[in-house]
Amino acid sequence: MNHETEIIHAVEKILPSVVSIIISKHADAVAQTLPFPGMNTDTLPKDEKGNIKIGGGSGFIISRDGLVLTNKHVIADRDADYTIFDQDGSRSGVQVLARDPIHDVAILKMDPPKRFAVAPLGTGEGLRLGQTVIAIGNALGEFQSSVSTGVVSGLSRMISAVSDMSGHQERLRGLIQTDAAINPGNSGGPLMDIHGRVIGINSAVVFGAQNIGFAIPIEKAKRDLDDIKEHGHIRRPFLGIRYILVNKALQQHFSLPVDYGALIVKEEMPGDHAVVPGSPADKAGLKDGDLVLACNQKAITEKNSLEDILENTFPGDGVSLTFLRGNTKDTVKLTLEERPIV
Repeated sequence: MNHETEIIHAVEKILPSVVSIIISKHADAVAQTLPFPGMNTDTLPKDEKGNIKIGGGSGFIISRDGLVLTNKHVIADRDADYTIFDQDGSRSGVQVLARDPIHDVAILKMDPPKRFAVAPLGTGEGLRLGQTVIAIGNALGEFQSSVSTGVVSGLSRMISAVSDMSGHQERLRGLIQTDAAINPGNSGGPLMDIHGRVIGINSAVVFGAQNIGFAIPIEKAKRDLDDIKEHGHIRRPFLGIRYILVNKALQQHFSLPVDYGALIVKEEMPGDHAVVPGSPADKAGLKDGDLVLACNQKAITEKNSLEDILENTFPGDGVSLTFLRGNTKDTVKLTLEERPIV
């Protein structure tokens, strides 16, 4: 089988699992967000409920009972309505089962279509630069089932990405970089290997650049799925501090003795806390201004953040934190709790 035939077979294998997600809001709600005075929604197309389409994304079915994986940012607006369209154009309502509080992953439930496939989940582990990958999605929210191919361009990338309709940003870590075309609307669709196995969830694109896209490794979603099956919701460990990662510039700015670690600071917002009251960090005695140097004997740096170190821990696990308070170094042990559901 030649390379082209392998790609065609992989696409045919997974395409029946790919769905389009349409985001809509009632005309009255849209009217409140129009950018210019005098603008109205009278000329905009509306559905039978008076809703106006405001965006779109992609997803893929991963179980016979209609579980769908997509990006958290695709369904971030809790006031919007979401509708799924399958490959035959049939529509289904959507139940949002979970939004991952850390990673750009969400799990939905739809009514299984009459004809569909379950996307086989592969692994993002062991990927190699130059390996062929295939992306499928609802490009620009208009071109359903668009297919693009490319290679793995980079691994373990970290970027800042817009996380919701309000323009808020979040840090995404451990991403797969690819030159396969990923456009707005592709978000939430599968990134697969040449055998038709999903290795990632298409998530972000760098605007102003050519052929630079990113996907969440499928392992992140697998962990979320395991939590849903076992606990009914996504569980993430909770430490209870706000921090900024220290580098040479921040070392000079704050006159710190080292150029690494997590400096505990609060945001300049009324009612904000550097250490969440009642949290594991609070119970362990950590304070605003402490500089956490290591977690479980692993140094905290910009490339290996506290969040990265805690990635493979679970609520109930014990961890040790080494920190500086002034010029005094100390170590505390604490037990991680479950991140509150919001």
